[in-house]
Amino acid sequence: MIKKNKATIYDVAEKAGVSRQTVSRVLNNRLEVSEETRQRVKEIMAELNFQPNAVAQSLSRQKSFLFGVVTSGLKYLGPSRVLSGITNKAEELGYGLLLKEVQNSNSANIIPVLDWFKAHQVDGIIWAAPEVEDNRQWIKDVLPMIDIPIIFLTMEEEENVTIVTTDNFTGARVAVNHLIQKGRKNIAHISGPLDWWEARQRKMGWESALTEAGIHVDDRMWTQGNWSSKSGKTAFLELIEKYPEVDGIFAGNDQMALSILQTAPEIGKRIPQDLSIVGFDGIAESEFYIPSLSTVYQNQDELGRIAVTELVSQTEMKLKENKAVEPKYITIQPELIIRQSS
Repeated sequence: MIKKNKATIYDVAEKAGVSRQTVSRVLNNRLEVSEETRQRVKEIMAELNFQPNAVAQSLSRQKSFLFGVVTSGLKYLGPSRVLSGITNKAEELGYGLLLKEVQNSNSANIIPVLDWFKAHQVDGIIWAAPEVEDNRQWIKDVLPMIDIPIIFLTMEEEENVTIVTTDNFTGARVAVNHLIQKGRKNIAHISGPLDWWEARQRKMGWESALTEAGIHVDDRMWTQGNWSSKSGKTAFLELIEKYPEVDGIFAGNDQMALSILQTAPEIGKRIPQDLSIVGFDGIAESEFYIPSLSTVYQNQDELGRIAVTELVSQTEMKLKENKAVEPKYITIQPELIIRQSS
C-alpha cells in the first residue's frame, strides 16, 4: 500500500484560497491576517492534517525553539531535580530540549559538545553540570568563541558569565545559627565531596557561623562523605570517634543526614535530646522520617525554571538587537525548615 504524501503549505493555501505567504503568517501568528482568514486557514490545516515543517519555520523565524542542556551526575538527586525544572519551564514556553550528559567537563570534551549543539541550531544552552574540580577552566578560553547564549548553574561568580545558583554559603550559616540558638555548643559538619563547589560553600558557611559565634573550629569537628546515605553513616561514626562531645551536626545534604537519624540511636544517641541534626536540600523524604529532619530547602526546580526564563530573555535580545545581554549572577535564597531533629 502506497502512503499518501503529507499535506504541504501549498496544499493548504490552494484549498483555503489564499497565498502561501498568508498560510505562513498564520503559522507564525502574525497580526496582518484577518480573523476570518485565520480561522479558515486553521480549519483547512486540521482537515488536511497538516503538520508544519519545524526546520523551515526555524529558518524563517531565525529561531529553532530548541535549547541545549548539559548535565552530569543524574544519579544524584540535585541534578535530576534541576533538570525537571528546566524541562517544565521549557515546555511551558514552547521550547524543546536537546540533552547531553557529560562525565568530564574539560576543554577537550567540551568543544565537541558545543559543536554538536551548534550543528543542531540550538538557540541557547543551559550548563547544568555541577562545578567539580577544574571543570570550569575552559570558560575563559572557549566561551568567547561561542556565539550562542549560555546560562551556567551552581558555580562561583565568573566575569562575563550569567549564572543562576542557590546561595549555599548563606544556607549553611542559617542552619548552623539555628543549632547555636538551640544551645548547641559542639556543632560538627559532614561535608559533601570537597571537589564540588557546592560542598565547599556549605563547609565555609558552617565555619563562618561558628567563627562569628566565637567557637573555635578544628579538624576534629568535620568529616567528608560523597552525598550518599551510606557515606553519611561512615562519616558519622568517624566523627563520633574523633569528636565524642558533638551535640549538633550540620550535614551537607539530606541523604547523609537521614543516615544519621538511623545510626545515632544504635550508638545510644537520642535525637534531638543528645544530638540535633540539620540537613541541606529539602528532599521530600526528609519530612517522613522519625524523627522528621530539619533541613535547608533549596528550590532546585525553581533554579531550572529561572535559568530557562533568563535564557529566553537573552536569546530574544540577541535576535532583536544582535547584542549580548549584560551578565548576571542570580542567587536563590534557601529556606530553613525546622522539624523534630533539631
